[in-house]
Amino acid sequence: MRRIVIAGASGMIGTALVAVLRAQGVEVARLARPPVGPDEIAWDPQTGYLDPAVFEGASAVVNLAGRSIARGRWTARTRSEILESRVRSTRLLVDTLRRADARPSVLVSASAIGFYGDRGDEVLDESSSPGRGFLADVTRAWEAEAHRAEERGVRVVCTRFGLILAREGGALGPLLPLFRMGLGGPLGAGRQWWSWIHLDDAVAAILAAIQNPALAGPVNVVGPAPVTNREFARTLAAVLRRPAVLPAPAFALRLVLGAMADEMVLASQRVVPAKLQAQGFAFRWAGLRAALEDLLTR
Repeated sequence: MRRIVIAGASGMIGTALVAVLRAQGVEVARLARPPVGPDEIAWDPQTGYLDPAVFEGASAVVNLAGRSIARGRWTARTRSEILESRVRSTRLLVDTLRRADARPSVLVSASAIGFYGDRGDEVLDESSSPGRGFLADVTRAWEAEAHRAEERGVRVVCTRFGLILAREGGALGPLLPLFRMGLGGPLGAGRQWWSWIHLDDAVAAILAAIQNPALAGPVNVVGPAPVTNREFARTLAAVLRRPAVLPAPAFALRLVLGAMADEMVLASQRVVPAKLQAQGFAFRWAGLRAALEDLLTR
């Protein structure tokens, strides 16, 4: 890796990825609106502005841009913003790549396991069919835009992220205050599967997607051991040394979160990282308890 262009570098995953790349001596060009830092390059998905020269000398492009899906209730306006922020940014990157004289060999574009919808106990890998619902529709449109880069010989990897566990933000962000007060517990019935991954492993998976030409198309970026929400709550409480006996009823979650509750909190997605495992990817944090202890107690 020589030079990596990153869209969405200021988010949780992007910040961690930039830190790792810089530690390895890789030059990073961050797309920003407006640019304020010495390594930031101007772009504007709203107006369609991006200079193709940004890709000169770049080994890869990593696309992590998109409005947060967990910020506020899903009104009609919010749904539109979530979809358009992903489609427009990806479309601009790909259209500019297609015009560039010198193109990087790979585009790693974010996606999500929301692609699979609510699937109960079914084990899901990259060959599984798409599901139904708003997030499934968003991820299908998002990935379709990224795959257009293949027409110019660019390898495309769509990283379908699961629940990211991090010291700050991510899936733990809204849970920790309640669990630390001893007010945590299963969400709904607690039988829904949660497919999670430690932030360090998520970043390592992106690097593997950049460097390994055998990885292409959708790649599930989740740990090898998904758990039910009830087990997740029990493990989190044990690590924090707190009880986890106060379940949050499904109807209450729907009152507070609206449609987001059914697609993000109560949906069951038992996803496995089949492609990563087939390539011998070594998860540093394969077990939930060890991952949570690293993030919360060390």
